[in-house]
Amino acid sequence: MVSLTAPAVDKVRQLLAAEGEEAKALRVAVRPGGCSGFSYEMFFDSQIDAEGDIVAEYEGVKLVVDSASLRYLDGAQVDYKDGLQGAGFAINNPNVQRSCGCGNSFS
Repeated sequence: MVSLTAPAVDKVRQLLAAEGEEAKALRVAVRPGGCSGFSYEMFFDSQIDAEGDIVAEYEGVKLVVDSASLRYLDGAQVDYKDGLQGAGFAINNPNVQRSCGCGNSFS
């Protein structure tokens, strides 16, 4: 499964609270596209498919991955970094064989 670091959990919780959508889950998916073949997609989702989605919970934050994406994401970790070089979510994925120069897609 995919895991969330403590900073990622805190940031997701903040974003959901700001939108008044605490019941939604963070969905992480892999889609075809990008210059290396696949790209990541992350968004808040209220629809969870009981048969096709895998759900994990981290300190009250639900994380959802569809079964097709899980084969590319199994063992990955979603982190949130806030520093001088900018802020944002990053996915540390041990399944990546190569990534593009911009860092937005992988194979």
